[in-house]
Amino acid sequence: MAEAKEFVLPPEVIEETIKASKELWKPIGKVKFRIYRYNPKEDYAPHWEEYDVEVSKGTTVLDALLFIKGEIDSTVSFRYSCRMGLCGSCAMMINGKQMLACQTRVVDVVGEKGVVELRPLDNFPVERDLAADFTKFFEKHKAVKPYIIRRDEVELNYPTGPYKQPPDEYAKFYQFTDCIKCGACLSACPTAATDYEYLGPQALAQAYRYSIDNRDEGFNERLAVIDTAHGCWRCHFAASCSDVCPRGVDPAQGIQLLKGLIIKKKLGYKMHRPAEALPAKVKPKEKEE
Repeated sequence: MAEAKEFVLPPEVIEETIKASKELWKPIGKVKFRIYRYNPKEDYAPHWEEYDVEVSKGTTVLDALLFIKGEIDSTVSFRYSCRMGLCGSCAMMINGKQMLACQTRVVDVVGEKGVVELRPLDNFPVERDLAADFTKFFEKHKAVKPYIIRRDEVELNYPTGPYKQPPDEYAKFYQFTDCIKCGACLSACPTAATDYEYLGPQALAQAYRYSIDNRDEGFNERLAVIDTAHGCWRCHFAASCSDVCPRGVDPAQGIQLLKGLIIKKKLGYKMHRPAEALPAKVKPKEKEE
């Protein structure tokens, strides 16, 4: 077997990469961050505090917040985790719009006056400063039973193999699997702003994701939650949720498709034939006597 050769970048490519990196992180000036401050346990009312931070072309809002917390004011509170747009923890209002702090470059949002305003997500209780309380959000997500429900308990407990799912069936719900539960959609929803019991775009879009999955048999169980006064019929298709989704999930479309499923159900149409379990590729070993 031939030995694998080590791949080495050409010197000119390395030089160009270093040059581009230095240009990206070269300081370009100071930006004023106006941050919403509020601790419900101690403060009578919210207030604003301002911090000046030297930024570069590559500085994200999260980078600036981490600098403020580490070098200027350690009491500033916010939430973050992956720093690469996958966990959704750092969603907040940046200059009045729901965005992920880790994906937002300061130079892209700073105004003419050199100010970036940060506050917690709308339609959420405030945990502290920029961190919102997601307790109710996750309760609504849990209420729609966001998992595959099957009636064949024997197959579930003693699986013989995976369930059959053709590519065209997978394509029906694929985009809705990209939801990272950042809360931006619920924050932007005008219905959620006036109806606190409304399930919201995130939960309803996930209800569609699992209901249309041909491996699922739990649509009837979800009906008791989604076909209610605070369920999918409260959506008036403003599409604000889809406009701010950082992953392109389009929850507004999911809700309209969910309404279609409910109507078909009431008219007697079947959504899909439940997926069958494929035979196992590896046969279980027989017990020795």
